[in-house]
Amino acid sequence: MRQERRPEDPVRVDPRAYLKAPVVLSVNHVSKDFRLPTEQATGLKQAFINWTKGIKGYRQLQVLRDIDFQVHQGEFFGIVGRNGGGKSTLLKLISQIYYPETGSISVQGKLVPFIELGVGFNPELTGRENVYLNGALLGFSREQVDGMYDDIVEFAELGEFMDQKLKNYSSGMQVRLAFSVAIKAQGDILVLDEVLAVGDEAFQRKCDDFFTEIKKDPTKTVILVTHDMGSVKKYCTRAMMIADGKMQAIGDPESISQQYTLANLEAERVEAEARQEALGGYANGLNERCPILRTRPVSPQVNSGKEPFRFSVEYQYDEPGDFYLAVAVHDIRRGGITYDTGPKVMKMRHHGHHTVEFDMPLDIFNNGEFRLITSLRTPSLTDPRGTDAVGVALDENACDFVIRNDRNGDYALLSDRALTISPVSSADVEEEDQN
Repeated sequence: MRQERRPEDPVRVDPRAYLKAPVVLSVNHVSKDFRLPTEQATGLKQAFINWTKGIKGYRQLQVLRDIDFQVHQGEFFGIVGRNGGGKSTLLKLISQIYYPETGSISVQGKLVPFIELGVGFNPELTGRENVYLNGALLGFSREQVDGMYDDIVEFAELGEFMDQKLKNYSSGMQVRLAFSVAIKAQGDILVLDEVLAVGDEAFQRKCDDFFTEIKKDPTKTVILVTHDMGSVKKYCTRAMMIADGKMQAIGDPESISQQYTLANLEAERVEAEARQEALGGYANGLNERCPILRTRPVSPQVNSGKEPFRFSVEYQYDEPGDFYLAVAVHDIRRGGITYDTGPKVMKMRHHGHHTVEFDMPLDIFNNGEFRLITSLRTPSLTDPRGTDAVGVALDENACDFVIRNDRNGDYALLSDRALTISPVSSADVEEEDQN
Protein backbone atom coordinates (compact mmCIF):
# COMPACT_ATOMS: atom_id res chain seq x y z
CA MET A 1 0.00 0.00 0.00
CA ARG A 2 1.30 3.44 -0.83
CA GLN A 3 1.87 5.76 2.07
CA GLU A 4 -0.49 8.69 2.42
CA ARG A 5 1.02 12.13 2.90
CA ARG A 6 0.81 12.98 6.59
CA PRO A 7 -0.61 16.34 7.72
CA GLU A 8 2.65 17.11 9.52
CA ASP A 9 4.75 16.73 6.36
CA PRO A 10 6.26 20.04 5.24
CA VAL A 11 4.81 21.85 2.25
CA ARG A 12 7.49 21.96 -0.44
CA VAL A 13 8.24 25.35 -1.96
CA ASP A 14 11.20 26.68 -3.88
CA PRO A 15 13.49 27.95 -1.08
CA ARG A 16 15.12 30.43 -3.49
CA ALA A 17 11.89 32.05 -4.67
CA TYR A 18 12.16 34.78 -2.03
CA LEU A 19 15.35 36.10 -3.67
CA LYS A 20 13.24 37.56 -6.48
CA ALA A 21 10.96 39.46 -4.06
CA PRO A 22 11.62 42.91 -2.58
CA VAL A 23 13.11 43.30 0.90
CA VAL A 24 10.41 44.15 3.47
CA LEU A 25 12.55 43.99 6.63
CA SER A 26 16.15 45.11 6.88
CA VAL A 27 18.04 44.78 10.18
CA ASN A 28 21.36 46.60 9.80
CA HIS A 29 24.11 45.88 12.37
CA VAL A 30 21.75 46.25 15.33
CA SER A 31 22.91 46.11 18.95
CA LYS A 32 20.85 46.47 22.13
CA ASP A 33 21.93 47.08 25.74
CA PHE A 34 20.05 47.13 29.02
CA ARG A 35 21.03 48.76 32.29
CA LEU A 36 20.62 46.46 35.27
CA PRO A 37 20.64 48.17 38.69
CA THR A 38 23.32 46.93 41.09
CA GLU A 39 23.09 49.47 43.93
CA GLN A 40 20.15 51.73 44.70
CA ALA A 41 20.58 55.19 46.23
CA THR A 42 17.91 55.83 48.87
CA GLY A 43 18.31 59.61 48.75
CA LEU A 44 20.19 62.56 47.27
CA LYS A 45 22.98 62.24 49.82
CA GLN A 46 23.66 58.58 48.95
CA ALA A 47 23.38 59.37 45.23
CA PHE A 48 26.00 62.12 45.64
CA ILE A 49 28.30 59.81 47.61
CA ASN A 50 27.95 57.12 44.93
CA TRP A 51 28.73 59.70 42.24
CA THR A 52 31.88 60.91 44.02
CA LYS A 53 33.05 57.30 44.38
CA GLY A 54 32.36 56.59 40.72
CA ILE A 55 29.62 54.07 41.55
CA LYS A 56 27.15 54.02 38.66
CA GLY A 57 24.52 51.91 40.41
CA TYR A 58 24.01 49.76 37.35
CA ARG A 59 25.80 47.44 35.01
CA GLN A 60 25.54 47.38 31.23
CA LEU A 61 24.15 44.14 29.75
CA GLN A 62 24.62 43.72 26.04
CA VAL A 63 21.70 41.58 24.82
CA LEU A 64 22.23 41.80 21.04
CA ARG A 65 25.45 42.40 19.15
CA ASP A 66 25.75 43.36 15.47
CA ILE A 67 22.63 41.55 14.19
CA ASP A 68 22.42 41.94 10.42
CA PHE A 69 19.95 40.25 8.05
CA GLN A 70 17.15 40.88 5.55
CA VAL A 71 13.72 39.33 5.05
CA HIS A 72 12.04 39.32 1.64
CA GLN A 73 8.36 39.63 0.86
CA GLY A 74 6.60 36.27 0.96
CA GLU A 75 9.12 34.62 3.28
CA PHE A 76 8.24 32.54 6.31
CA PHE A 77 11.34 33.43 8.32
CA GLY A 78 12.20 31.52 11.50
CA ILE A 79 14.33 32.74 14.41
CA VAL A 80 15.58 30.06 16.82
CA GLY A 81 17.89 29.91 19.80
CA ARG A 82 18.10 28.86 23.42
CA ASN A 83 16.45 30.85 26.20
CA GLY A 84 18.26 34.08 26.96
CA GLY A 85 19.85 34.29 23.53
CA GLY A 86 18.07 37.52 22.55
CA LYS A 87 15.29 36.28 20.24
CA SER A 88 12.38 38.06 21.96
CA THR A 89 14.42 41.25 22.32
CA LEU A 90 15.04 41.19 18.57
CA LEU A 91 11.31 40.83 17.89
CA LYS A 92 10.57 43.78 20.15
CA LEU A 93 13.13 45.83 18.25
CA ILE A 94 11.52 44.83 14.95
CA SER A 95 8.11 45.76 16.41
CA GLN A 96 9.46 49.14 17.63
CA ILE A 97 8.73 48.31 21.26
CA TYR A 98 12.46 48.77 21.89
CA TYR A 99 14.95 50.89 19.96
CA PRO A 100 18.52 49.83 19.21
CA GLU A 101 21.64 51.40 20.68
CA THR A 102 23.41 51.07 17.33
CA GLY A 103 22.28 50.14 13.85
CA SER A 104 18.91 50.59 12.19
CA ILE A 105 15.77 48.65 11.28
CA SER A 106 13.74 49.38 8.16
CA VAL A 107 10.24 47.98 7.57
CA GLN A 108 8.31 48.20 4.30
CA GLY A 109 4.58 47.64 4.74
CA LYS A 110 2.16 47.19 7.64
CA LEU A 111 3.76 45.16 10.44
CA VAL A 112 1.48 43.41 12.95
CA PRO A 113 3.40 42.26 16.06
CA PHE A 114 1.98 39.51 18.19
CA ILE A 115 4.54 38.80 20.88
CA GLU A 116 2.44 37.81 23.90
CA LEU A 117 -1.04 36.30 23.75
CA GLY A 118 -3.76 38.48 25.23
CA VAL A 119 -1.64 41.58 25.85
CA GLY A 120 -3.99 44.58 25.71
CA PHE A 121 -7.12 42.53 26.43
CA ASN A 122 -9.41 43.85 29.18
CA PRO A 123 -11.34 41.20 31.15
CA GLU A 124 -14.11 43.69 31.97
CA LEU A 125 -14.87 44.32 28.30
CA THR A 126 -16.78 42.00 25.98
CA GLY A 127 -15.11 39.91 23.32
CA ARG A 128 -16.37 42.33 20.67
CA GLU A 129 -14.99 45.35 22.51
CA ASN A 130 -11.65 43.63 23.01
CA VAL A 131 -11.34 42.95 19.29
CA TYR A 132 -11.73 46.66 18.55
CA LEU A 133 -9.43 47.60 21.44
CA ASN A 134 -6.73 45.22 20.26
CA GLY A 135 -7.13 46.38 16.69
CA ALA A 136 -6.62 49.99 17.82
CA LEU A 137 -3.48 48.97 19.74
CA LEU A 138 -2.18 47.36 16.56
CA GLY A 139 -2.73 50.62 14.69
CA PHE A 140 -5.94 49.86 12.79
CA SER A 141 -8.85 52.29 12.43
CA ARG A 142 -12.36 51.33 13.45
CA GLU A 143 -13.31 50.98 9.78
CA GLN A 144 -10.39 48.60 9.21
CA VAL A 145 -11.39 46.48 12.22
CA ASP A 146 -14.98 46.46 10.88
CA GLY A 147 -13.61 44.82 7.73
CA MET A 148 -11.69 42.18 9.72
CA TYR A 149 -14.24 41.50 12.46
CA ASP A 150 -16.27 38.74 10.79
CA ASP A 151 -13.13 36.83 9.77
CA ILE A 152 -11.76 37.07 13.33
CA VAL A 153 -14.98 35.79 14.91
CA GLU A 154 -15.37 33.00 12.36
CA PHE A 155 -11.80 31.78 12.86
CA ALA A 156 -12.10 31.89 16.65
CA GLU A 157 -15.50 30.10 16.51
CA LEU A 158 -16.85 32.40 19.24
CA GLY A 159 -19.79 34.04 17.47
CA GLU A 160 -22.31 33.41 20.25
CA PHE A 161 -19.93 34.60 22.97
CA MET A 162 -18.69 37.90 21.53
CA ASP A 163 -21.05 40.00 23.65
CA GLN A 164 -20.02 38.32 26.89
CA LYS A 165 -17.29 39.80 29.10
CA LEU A 166 -13.86 38.34 28.55
CA LYS A 167 -13.55 37.39 32.22
CA ASN A 168 -16.31 34.82 31.64
CA TYR A 169 -14.32 33.13 28.84
CA SER A 170 -12.37 29.97 29.51
CA SER A 171 -8.61 30.21 29.04
CA GLY A 172 -8.93 28.30 25.77
CA MET A 173 -11.53 30.73 24.45
CA GLN A 174 -9.33 33.70 25.33
CA VAL A 175 -6.37 32.14 23.54
CA ARG A 176 -8.46 31.47 20.43
CA LEU A 177 -9.73 35.04 20.32
CA ALA A 178 -6.30 36.58 20.89
CA PHE A 179 -4.67 34.37 18.28
CA SER A 180 -7.44 35.02 15.76
CA VAL A 181 -7.02 38.78 16.15
CA ALA A 182 -3.31 38.39 15.47
CA ILE A 183 -3.40 36.21 12.38
CA LYS A 184 -6.51 37.75 10.79
CA ALA A 185 -5.24 41.31 11.11
CA GLN A 186 -4.73 42.55 7.57
CA GLY A 187 -1.04 43.32 7.82
CA ASP A 188 1.77 42.73 5.38
CA ILE A 189 4.23 41.35 7.96
CA LEU A 190 3.10 39.14 10.84
CA VAL A 191 5.48 38.80 13.81
CA LEU A 192 4.87 35.82 16.12
CA ASP A 193 6.69 34.77 19.28
CA GLU A 194 6.12 31.15 20.39
CA VAL A 195 2.37 31.15 19.70
CA LEU A 196 1.83 28.38 17.15
CA ALA A 197 0.75 25.64 19.58
CA VAL A 198 -2.35 27.31 20.99
CA GLY A 199 -5.86 26.07 21.75
CA ASP A 200 -7.14 22.52 21.55
CA GLU A 201 -6.24 19.95 18.91
CA ALA A 202 -9.03 21.00 16.52
CA PHE A 203 -8.00 24.66 16.71
CA GLN A 204 -4.35 23.75 16.18
CA ARG A 205 -5.33 21.93 12.98
CA LYS A 206 -7.15 25.06 11.89
CA CYS A 207 -4.06 27.15 12.60
CA ASP A 208 -1.96 24.64 10.71
CA ASP A 209 -4.20 25.03 7.65
CA PHE A 210 -3.97 28.82 7.96
CA PHE A 211 -0.18 28.85 8.03
CA THR A 212 -0.01 26.37 5.19
CA GLU A 213 -2.12 28.74 3.10
CA ILE A 214 -0.36 31.95 4.16
CA LYS A 215 2.93 30.34 3.20
CA LYS A 216 1.64 30.18 -0.38
CA ASP A 217 0.70 33.89 -0.45
CA PRO A 218 3.59 35.84 -2.03
CA THR A 219 2.34 39.13 -0.51
CA LYS A 220 2.41 37.97 3.14
CA THR A 221 5.54 37.74 5.24
CA VAL A 222 5.77 35.89 8.58
CA ILE A 223 8.55 36.16 11.16
CA LEU A 224 8.37 33.38 13.73
CA VAL A 225 10.35 32.84 16.92
CA THR A 226 10.04 29.27 18.16
CA HIS A 227 11.77 26.40 19.96
CA ASP A 228 9.83 23.86 17.89
CA MET A 229 12.09 22.60 15.11
CA GLY A 230 9.14 20.76 13.59
CA SER A 231 7.45 24.10 12.92
CA VAL A 232 10.68 25.54 11.51
CA LYS A 233 11.07 22.73 8.99
CA LYS A 234 7.37 22.60 8.20
CA TYR A 235 6.69 26.27 7.56
CA CYS A 236 9.90 28.28 7.20
CA THR A 237 11.61 29.10 3.94
CA ARG A 238 14.71 30.31 5.83
CA ALA A 239 15.81 30.40 9.44
CA MET A 240 18.34 32.13 11.65
CA MET A 241 19.93 30.98 14.90
CA ILE A 242 20.86 33.41 17.68
CA ALA A 243 23.10 32.50 20.62
CA ASP A 244 24.50 34.79 23.31
CA GLY A 245 23.14 37.84 21.51
CA LYS A 246 24.95 37.09 18.24
CA MET A 247 23.79 35.66 14.94
CA GLN A 248 25.32 32.19 14.77
CA ALA A 249 23.94 30.99 11.45
CA ILE A 250 21.37 31.79 8.76
CA GLY A 251 20.21 29.51 5.97
CA ASP A 252 17.87 26.68 5.08
CA PRO A 253 15.56 25.38 7.85
CA GLU A 254 17.06 21.87 7.92
CA SER A 255 20.62 23.08 8.54
CA ILE A 256 19.55 25.59 11.18
CA SER A 257 17.42 22.95 12.93
CA GLN A 258 20.40 20.63 13.12
CA GLN A 259 22.64 23.35 14.54
CA TYR A 260 20.02 24.21 17.14
CA THR A 261 19.66 20.57 18.16
CA LEU A 262 23.44 20.20 18.48
CA ALA A 263 23.61 23.40 20.55
CA ASN A 264 21.01 21.98 22.94
CA LEU A 265 22.88 18.71 23.29
CA GLU A 266 26.14 20.53 23.97
CA ALA A 267 24.50 22.85 26.51
CA GLU A 268 22.98 19.89 28.35
CA ARG A 269 26.40 18.19 28.47
CA VAL A 270 28.08 21.32 29.84
CA GLU A 271 25.35 21.76 32.47
CA ALA A 272 25.71 18.13 33.56
CA GLU A 273 29.48 18.49 33.84
CA ALA A 274 29.06 21.66 35.90
CA ARG A 275 26.67 19.86 38.27
CA GLN A 276 29.14 17.00 38.65
CA GLU A 277 32.03 19.36 39.31
CA ALA A 278 29.99 21.09 42.00
CA LEU A 279 29.20 17.76 43.67
CA GLY A 280 32.77 16.45 43.45
CA GLY A 281 33.81 12.79 43.65
CA TYR A 282 32.74 10.21 41.09
CA ALA A 283 30.26 10.96 38.33
CA ASN A 284 26.66 9.89 38.85
CA GLY A 285 26.47 6.10 38.45
CA LEU A 286 30.22 5.49 38.88
CA ASN A 287 32.37 4.48 41.81
CA GLU A 288 35.77 3.23 42.93
CA ARG A 289 35.34 -0.11 41.16
CA CYS A 290 34.33 1.55 37.90
CA PRO A 291 35.69 5.13 37.97
CA ILE A 292 35.42 5.70 34.20
CA LEU A 293 32.51 4.80 31.93
CA ARG A 294 31.67 7.18 29.09
CA THR A 295 29.63 6.82 25.92
CA ARG A 296 30.62 9.28 23.18
CA PRO A 297 29.42 9.85 19.59
CA VAL A 298 31.80 9.09 16.75
CA SER A 299 29.26 9.70 14.00
CA PRO A 300 27.53 13.12 13.79
CA GLN A 301 24.93 13.44 16.54
CA VAL A 302 22.31 14.54 13.99
CA ASN A 303 21.96 11.47 11.78
CA SER A 304 19.87 10.76 8.68
CA GLY A 305 19.40 7.14 9.77
CA LYS A 306 20.61 5.82 6.43
CA GLU A 307 24.05 5.01 7.84
CA PRO A 308 24.83 3.19 11.11
CA PHE A 309 25.48 5.37 14.14
CA ARG A 310 28.99 4.80 15.49
CA PHE A 311 29.77 5.47 19.13
CA SER A 312 32.58 4.70 21.55
CA VAL A 313 32.58 3.45 25.13
CA GLU A 314 35.52 4.32 27.37
CA TYR A 315 35.79 2.26 30.54
CA GLN A 316 38.13 1.41 33.38
CA TYR A 317 37.76 -1.87 35.25
CA ASP A 318 40.77 -3.43 36.96
CA GLU A 319 39.26 -6.37 38.88
CA PRO A 320 39.87 -9.92 37.63
CA GLY A 321 37.09 -12.05 36.22
CA ASP A 322 34.47 -11.74 33.51
CA PHE A 323 32.70 -8.45 32.88
CA TYR A 324 30.34 -7.14 30.25
CA LEU A 325 29.10 -3.92 28.65
CA ALA A 326 25.36 -3.50 28.11
CA VAL A 327 23.92 -0.64 26.07
CA ALA A 328 20.31 0.52 26.30
CA VAL A 329 18.72 2.88 23.79
CA HIS A 330 16.27 5.28 25.46
CA ASP A 331 13.65 7.20 23.47
CA ILE A 332 13.80 10.70 24.95
CA ARG A 333 10.65 12.11 23.37
CA ARG A 334 8.36 9.07 23.31
CA GLY A 335 9.68 7.49 26.51
CA GLY A 336 10.76 3.95 27.26
CA ILE A 337 13.68 1.74 26.31
CA THR A 338 13.80 1.26 22.56
CA TYR A 339 16.42 -1.49 22.62
CA ASP A 340 18.79 -3.21 25.05
CA THR A 341 21.79 -5.35 24.11
CA GLY A 342 21.17 -7.64 27.05
CA PRO A 343 23.35 -8.02 30.16
CA LYS A 344 25.66 -10.82 28.88
CA VAL A 345 25.90 -10.18 25.15
CA MET A 346 29.04 -8.04 25.00
CA LYS A 347 31.73 -9.77 27.05
CA MET A 348 34.89 -7.65 27.21
CA ARG A 349 38.36 -9.18 26.73
CA HIS A 350 40.56 -6.41 28.11
CA HIS A 351 40.73 -5.23 31.71
CA GLY A 352 42.06 -1.83 32.65
CA HIS A 353 41.45 1.45 30.84
CA HIS A 354 40.23 0.96 27.24
CA THR A 355 37.95 2.41 24.56
CA VAL A 356 35.85 0.30 22.20
CA GLU A 357 33.67 1.39 19.28
CA PHE A 358 30.28 0.07 18.20
CA ASP A 359 27.96 0.48 15.20
CA MET A 360 24.18 0.62 15.51
CA PRO A 361 21.91 0.57 12.42
CA LEU A 362 19.13 3.18 12.46
CA ASP A 363 17.32 2.50 9.20
CA ILE A 364 14.16 1.11 10.80
CA PHE A 365 13.61 4.13 13.08
CA ASN A 366 11.49 7.19 12.41
CA ASN A 367 12.69 10.64 13.45
CA GLY A 368 13.38 11.13 17.14
CA GLU A 369 15.80 11.95 19.93
CA PHE A 370 17.61 9.08 21.63
CA ARG A 371 20.07 8.47 24.46
CA LEU A 372 22.57 5.61 24.82
CA ILE A 373 23.15 4.50 28.41
CA THR A 374 25.96 2.01 28.98
CA SER A 375 26.39 -0.15 32.06
CA LEU A 376 29.41 -2.22 33.10
CA ARG A 377 28.31 -5.52 34.61
CA THR A 378 29.73 -8.62 36.28
CA PRO A 379 28.22 -12.12 36.71
CA SER A 380 25.56 -12.17 39.40
CA LEU A 381 26.38 -13.95 42.65
CA THR A 382 22.73 -14.99 43.11
CA ASP A 383 21.46 -15.55 39.57
CA PRO A 384 23.71 -17.74 37.37
CA ARG A 385 22.06 -16.35 34.22
CA GLY A 386 22.09 -12.72 35.31
CA THR A 387 24.56 -9.91 35.91
CA ASP A 388 24.95 -7.08 38.40
CA ALA A 389 25.71 -3.50 37.45
CA VAL A 390 29.06 -2.20 38.70
CA GLY A 391 28.75 1.23 37.06
CA VAL A 392 26.36 3.10 34.78
CA ALA A 393 27.19 5.95 32.36
CA LEU A 394 24.56 8.59 33.12
CA ASP A 395 24.11 12.36 32.60
CA GLU A 396 27.20 13.81 30.87
CA ASN A 397 28.58 10.29 30.35
CA ALA A 398 25.57 9.18 28.30
CA CYS A 399 25.41 9.75 24.54
CA ASP A 400 22.54 11.58 22.83
CA PHE A 401 21.82 11.43 19.11
CA VAL A 402 19.04 12.59 16.81
CA ILE A 403 17.49 11.08 13.68
CA ARG A 404 16.22 13.60 11.11
CA ASN A 405 15.14 12.61 7.61
CA ASP A 406 12.24 13.70 5.40
CA ARG A 407 11.57 10.08 4.42
CA ASN A 408 10.67 9.28 8.05
CA GLY A 409 7.61 9.98 10.12
CA ASP A 410 7.65 11.70 13.50
CA TYR A 411 4.89 9.97 15.46
CA ALA A 412 5.68 6.27 15.81
CA LEU A 413 9.12 4.84 16.58
CA LEU A 414 9.29 2.26 13.77
CA SER A 415 9.18 3.36 10.14
CA ASP A 416 7.23 1.69 7.37
CA ARG A 417 10.51 0.13 6.27
CA ALA A 418 10.52 -1.90 9.50
CA LEU A 419 6.85 -2.78 9.76
CA THR A 420 3.86 -2.52 7.46
CA ILE A 421 0.41 -3.83 8.29
CA SER A 422 -1.21 -5.32 5.20
CA PRO A 423 -4.64 -6.90 4.69
CA VAL A 424 -4.81 -10.66 4.32
CA SER A 425 -7.08 -10.17 1.32
CA SER A 426 -6.54 -7.25 -1.07
CA ALA A 427 -10.27 -7.37 -1.80
CA ASP A 428 -11.00 -5.88 1.62
CA VAL A 429 -8.97 -2.67 1.22
CA GLU A 430 -8.99 -0.19 -1.61
CA GLU A 431 -5.53 0.99 -2.57
CA GLU A 432 -5.33 4.66 -3.49
CA ASP A 433 -2.76 6.36 -5.65
CA GLN A 434 -1.33 9.14 -3.45
CA ASN A 435 0.96 10.60 -6.10
